[in-house]
Amino acid sequence: MNIQNYQKWISDFYKKRGWYELNPFIRVNFLSEETGEVAQAVRALEIGRDRPDEPDKEQHVLRQQLTEELGDVLDNIFILADKYDIQLEDILTSHQEKLIRRFHTEKIDL
Repeated sequence: MNIQNYQKWISDFYKKRGWYELNPFIRVNFLSEETGEVAQAVRALEIGRDRPDEPDKEQHVLRQQLTEELGDVLDNIFILADKYDIQLEDILTSHQEKLIRRFHTEKIDL
């Protein structure tokens, strides 16, 4: 899958649903909510939920839930980046360069 194509696709999807128009402050709140759901999914995988009102789930189900929640986090990041006309590849390149400078490590072409 191409990250640029996905960024465009998810932005178009959000626009069709009327979700794209929400301002960045609201989008960051959604991102925070989804991050909490990632934390809950990791907890379920690592130490369980210990809730008598929730049935136990198999590891593959818990991993799928984590995968879905990570996708929700990424989608919110993609939309925020798109709203500010920032390409995901630019974020990755910039972050890699920052880490290389900070930790004096070598660059690996991705």
